[in-house]
Amino acid sequence: MQVSVENTSALERRMTIAVPAERVENEVNKRLQQTAKRAKVAGFRPGKVPMSVIRQRFEADARQEAFGDLVQASFYEAIVEQKLNPAGAPAVEPKSFEKGKDLEFVAIFEVFPEFTVAGFDSINVERLSAEVADADLDNMLEVLRKQNTRFEAVERAAQNDDQVNIDFVGKIDGEEFAGGSAKGTQLVLGSGRMIPGFEDGLVGAKAGEERVVNVTFPEDYQNLDLAGKAAEFTITVNSVSAPVLPELNEEFFAQFGIKESTLEGFRTEVRKNMERELRQAIKTKVKNQVMDGLLAANPIEVPKALLENEVNRLRVQAVQQFGGNIKPEQLPAELFEEQAKRRVVLGLIVAEVVKQFELKPDEGKVREMIEEMASAYQEPEQVISWYYKNDQQMNEVRSVVLEEQVVDTVLQKATVTDKSVSYEDAVKPAQAPAAAE
Repeated sequence: MQVSVENTSALERRMTIAVPAERVENEVNKRLQQTAKRAKVAGFRPGKVPMSVIRQRFEADARQEAFGDLVQASFYEAIVEQKLNPAGAPAVEPKSFEKGKDLEFVAIFEVFPEFTVAGFDSINVERLSAEVADADLDNMLEVLRKQNTRFEAVERAAQNDDQVNIDFVGKIDGEEFAGGSAKGTQLVLGSGRMIPGFEDGLVGAKAGEERVVNVTFPEDYQNLDLAGKAAEFTITVNSVSAPVLPELNEEFFAQFGIKESTLEGFRTEVRKNMERELRQAIKTKVKNQVMDGLLAANPIEVPKALLENEVNRLRVQAVQQFGGNIKPEQLPAELFEEQAKRRVVLGLIVAEVVKQFELKPDEGKVREMIEEMASAYQEPEQVISWYYKNDQQMNEVRSVVLEEQVVDTVLQKATVTDKSVSYEDAVKPAQAPAAAE
């Protein structure tokens, strides 16, 4: 077999392969012999059909089958011989496939980039540290109470944080517009759910009152037909309800799956959850900084096949997340290209760090991670047992642990600055693009 390789770009390879005619004919004859054993031809008993008849009737199909199998087999042999690592399936261009002659074809494909991860000492990481103070715990309990607020009807005038039930009709230049009217809408004043000025116009209103509120749609309003336009809303207030926070009692605790009858026990459980969230938030921020640093220090070209696969994966995820009747392929690829490129490049870099430093998942850390996740459940031992009986889940945990070991490896070589901050600052989502990773 003859093989020649041409580098048509940094990653693209054009490989020409010639398979000897003798090998081609052997493959064709092998298929014809197999066909002869089972072929049913009028006038002949099964297995007794002359080879000349078999060749006349079935050679074209046998030759086509042989072509497909030989292309696949010889391509694999060639990339092993040439020590190439394809990043996707090749595009095949036949050159010659005539009886009695060598089979020649061209395979065009991309290879994975070859590089060594560098620039560790140029990476700067700010590592936060924080504690869950009593005040943080008190704030969290108030948040949990507010999330479970119920509303009770009152006869007084509405004020911010009250819930009003309203009917409204919106008009622009005296004409009603699509989507500008509704009945029985529940609205919490001060929530910012409606356009600026709408909710403010209802403060002080009582049940049964009708108000006319004039507002202007923001210039950046999502409906471009309404953006920047003045509108008049006639609003009828059906009812006014005041917020009532739940008591911190056993009934409230049970809503969170916590079997505690005392406030102190509930506070202990909530603190544990906050500390778990804190550890994860700090870990995530460190990881994002490390990944950003690796990206900046190691610009590499991305194989188109890997980028397309990742774009398609993100399309499917978007459809699953937002639902609707849209098909993944209907979503524009441009929406996902930047995120897809980041994921692919990071995947290649992380894999290379694993290879360079010969990293393997630390089974002790795997156990720690599973125990950490299981601690959020009422029966942690059952959760741990479930993980260890599920190979797929175990492999996913090992992948996460291996990635954490990559981060630890980089931190040993990077410039790390430790900084003490409040709990709120530590758990606040990072504003950098990396936070979406």
